[in-house]
Amino acid sequence: MLRIPVRPAWLGVIFLGGAVGTAIRAWLETTYAAPAGQLPWVTLLINVSGALVLGVLVDVLAESGPDKGVRRGLRLGVGTGVLGGYTTYSTFSVESFQLWNSSTWALGLIYALLSVVAGLAAAYFGALTARRVLRRYRRYRQDHG
Repeated sequence: MLRIPVRPAWLGVIFLGGAVGTAIRAWLETTYAAPAGQLPWVTLLINVSGALVLGVLVDVLAESGPDKGVRRGLRLGVGTGVLGGYTTYSTFSVESFQLWNSSTWALGLIYALLSVVAGLAAAYFGALTARRVLRRYRRYRQDHG
């Protein structure tokens, strides 16, 4: 028998979050599309900003308690759903491939490397920043009751 690792209600939360994230990404990609052969900066910014927000979200949720109840809902709805729909590995891959197969292959290489490095750095920076803010907040609460 197939066992779904998440309660069916959470699947709805993921689905709705994914629809929201995908709609935002589609609007941004359509509204601010880069011309062919140029750096797809919108996809780059989408993926890097998504990594940053995911870094913050995951760290805040991990620091605030066990993965239950509202925290699980936020992780699944916002992390998996919204940010999963908002960020796009498939568009990044297609755009990189198109640049590599054209006269702008060097731009494709730069784009691919920049996307990966900036995404990792953004996720790390987001998690680090969230951790520092939470520590300061906790110290403040202890000192000021």
